[in-house]
Amino acid sequence: QVQLVESGGGLVQPGGSLRLSCAGSGFSFWIYGGTWYRQAPGKERELVAKESPTNLGTDYGASVKGRFTISRDNEKNILYLQMYSLKPEDTAVYYCYVRWSGRDYWGQGTQVTVSS
Repeated sequence: QVQLVESGGGLVQPGGSLRLSCAGSGFSFWIYGGTWYRQAPGKERELVAKESPTNLGTDYGASVKGRFTISRDNEKNILYLQMYSLKPEDTAVYYCYVRWSGRDYWGQGTQVTVSS
């Protein structure tokens, strides 16, 4: 059974940093890749960062490129999102996503609030 459990969200001041984690079970991030999305109140869900399977590369949304870094721990099967230089507009619920065996799987989300 595929499960995704996010953690690491919280309240941070503008300019600060946070690292989100997504623990996966029932599949491998190394084989299937993984993606971070976010959704702010009243807005559509948007792609933040994507880690492709094996070493095929990464991709980032335009609004976070250069500030966020996606990575994974293959041994622990954890997907990370390191966020730097956070801005109030980064405030959202962040979700971990994987497509496995033809189905979409989402985590429960973790709230990130950037405010002074």
